[in-house]
Amino acid sequence: MSSQIWPYITPGIPDELFEYLPGIPLSQREVRLLLIAQLRLQPDSVLWDIGAGTGTIPVEVGLLCPGGKIIAVERDEEVANLIRRNCDRFEVKNVEVIEGSAPDCLQDIKVTPHRVCIEGGKAIQEILQAVWNYLPPTGRVVATAANLENLYAISQGFSQLRARNIEVVQSAVNRLEMRGFSQTFTAVDPIFILSGEKLD
Repeated sequence: MSSQIWPYITPGIPDELFEYLPGIPLSQREVRLLLIAQLRLQPDSVLWDIGAGTGTIPVEVGLLCPGGKIIAVERDEEVANLIRRNCDRFEVKNVEVIEGSAPDCLQDIKVTPHRVCIEGGKAIQEILQAVWNYLPPTGRVVATAANLENLYAISQGFSQLRARNIEVVQSAVNRLEMRGFSQTFTAVDPIFILSGEKLD
């Protein structure tokens, strides 16, 4: 599937093509590519994206997996509407936006996930524990951590859940930018991407 704005089958939509709101997280393109790679999607995968923010992951996965289903969970109504606008912008039809706070709202989701992406949340360990209960065997969770506290919480959560095939990747990306008359490299804030599988 492709859209008029992004007529390619490869992921990696430039950040500036998304509508965004000041202060609302946007998974930057290079980090998004790493995250999507860790999801290990099938054409018909059901993905829960918790803390979906601007909606970059739902849009990219919706285009990559037209036979799949993406549930974008976002607690703020204005941000949830932003996700809907970005889906409309890229003509993505297989994303459903759920307004609510995880983990409490997860029981209202009608489809169980094959993959879960956790992109934030203060109660990240509770969210991880809750989604684990919905995952089938061979299900996979990918979570991001922008600070040491979340990195520790996710690592501890995977350990307590006895997740298998755990992988941790840290992004280290520099982008070429114009500064006056000079071209310089500017670092993108590093993000840890942790993934683990449920094998029993």
